[in-house]
Amino acid sequence: MESWITANKIPLGLWMRDFVDFLNDEAEWVFEAISDVLRFLVGGLIEVMAWFPPLVLIALFAALAWWLQRSWKLVLLLVLSLLLIVNLGYWKATVETLALVLFATFFCMVIGVPVGIAAAHRPWLNTAIRPVLDLMQTIPTFVYLIPTLILFGLGVVPGLISTIIFAIPAPIRLTQLGVSSVPKQLLEAGEAFGASKSQLLWKVELPHALPTIMAGLTQCIMLSLSMVVIAALVGAAGLGQPVVRALNTVNIGMGFEAGLAIVILAILLDRVCKQRGRV
Repeated sequence: MESWITANKIPLGLWMRDFVDFLNDEAEWVFEAISDVLRFLVGGLIEVMAWFPPLVLIALFAALAWWLQRSWKLVLLLVLSLLLIVNLGYWKATVETLALVLFATFFCMVIGVPVGIAAAHRPWLNTAIRPVLDLMQTIPTFVYLIPTLILFGLGVVPGLISTIIFAIPAPIRLTQLGVSSVPKQLLEAGEAFGASKSQLLWKVELPHALPTIMAGLTQCIMLSLSMVVIAALVGAAGLGQPVVRALNTVNIGMGFEAGLAIVILAILLDRVCKQRGRV
């Protein structure tokens, strides 16, 4: 029985390969257009940030952190941490990583929040997408790189697409959780005052779910940063490249410094993006 089962293998791998080849043959121009647009956007943001001297850009980041959080401790931490990155010589790589994380987080939130809201309002949709989200979070991240590399070529784009696929379940799940956990008393009170469905969404559900949605944002940032090293394997610039070089050459010093820069960036983004008063 066992030999019969192994002799009659279901060709799942062949089906997936044929599907990717079909997409690459029939819709190559679509993937090239997407690749060109994303490469232009990410490259443009990197060039803009690289145009500023590091000290000027650090001052702008400090001003943004103060405007968002009103915390001098956070501003001091941000300035000292970024100056340490400049001192270590990883400023350019940090800027490239920041651009990748910002775009990945932006696309994840733009897609994830509406899907999460729809899933909260439609239980059948939540039931349908739950196994898909489980699959996206449990498949080894290296598996994403194979089809994205074939479809989008070498560079930052396959790394960005793989990062989005890996990180997008977090904002979807947490948005759905936040919206679905709104107390019925609040919704009934809104309906009693004559609020429409859109007014209930914007004035009751989203304000109540905002802390959970912001938790989804910070989770998305952390997951995006966890993909930095993996994205470097397909040519994405940033802090992942020195980590990969350090691994190939067994350079402990380079690996520690680049890893420390990633940790610093993760901590700063997490603190800056939290709701005020929760730093």
